Amino acid sequence: MAMKTLEDKFVHDLADIYDAEHRFLEAQQEMLQQASAPQLQQMIQEHISQTRRQIENLERIYALLGARPTRVKCDAAAGLVLEGQKGLQEFASNPAVRDCMIAGSQSKVEHYEIASYRGLVTAFQGVGQPEILDLLNENLGQEEQTAMKVEASLPMLLEQAMMAQQRGA
Repeated sequence: MAMKTLEDKFVHDLADIYDAEHRFLEAQQEMLQQASAPQLQQMIQEHISQTRRQIENLERIYALLGARPTRVKCDAAAGLVLEGQKGLQEFASNPAVRDCMIAGSQSKVEHYEIASYRGLVTAFQGVGQPEILDLLNENLGQEEQTAMKVEASLPMLLEQAMMAQQRGA
């Protein structure tokens, strides 16, 4: 079906991020099982809780629009998840490097989500439904905070990987 209006675009973008959040939730659960650093595990657990809340917020937006939640395949999310799954396989025998790969994958995901929510917030600013805008901004704020946490953890994870590598050499 061809999109013709801004409303069509908004509904499509909403369905896209709704699908992405579901895909990322499943991927986070997989990465949690394979993460070895306690700090990384805690960060992933926190983000799993946030992602569930973000999905609920998107479902509330659908309700406010009088629509059923719909997932439109998000090819970008599918690609990011596939890339992360490949990394888990490639670094299966090196937990410290795998943790760095997991954090790097999470960072990519966060930036995709930030860009998506910023686009939705911009699209909805002039529409006059402040409750929807509040829910979108809540999700955006959580994604921005998570991105900062993930990026702040990378130096520590890299240091741990270098130390593990030196011990193994």
